Amino acid sequence: MKKAEFIDAVATKTELTKKDVNAVVDAALETITEALTAGKSVSFIGFGSFSTAPRAARTARVPGTDRVVEVPATTAVKFKVGKQLKDTVAKA
Repeated sequence: MKKAEFIDAVATKTELTKKDVNAVVDAALETITEALTAGKSVSFIGFGSFSTAPRAARTARVPGTDRVVEVPATTAVKFKVGKQLKDTVAKA
């Protein structure tokens, strides 16, 4: 499902305009991004939680060659699925 399809589905369920739903979705995603950038986690009980974790610098070998590259340290986004979502998807 693409963003436009998601917005259509939410607009249908809530009877809001697509324009309003698009604004809400954009604001929600922006707020989640800002929280993760600030090092905070975002949790939706029953759905899951977003958090960040540091990844150390490392060396990696390029497949098919003997070339070794340095991979810099970075911060990765993690998602842990909630029990309710996990159970619902497993039953489908």
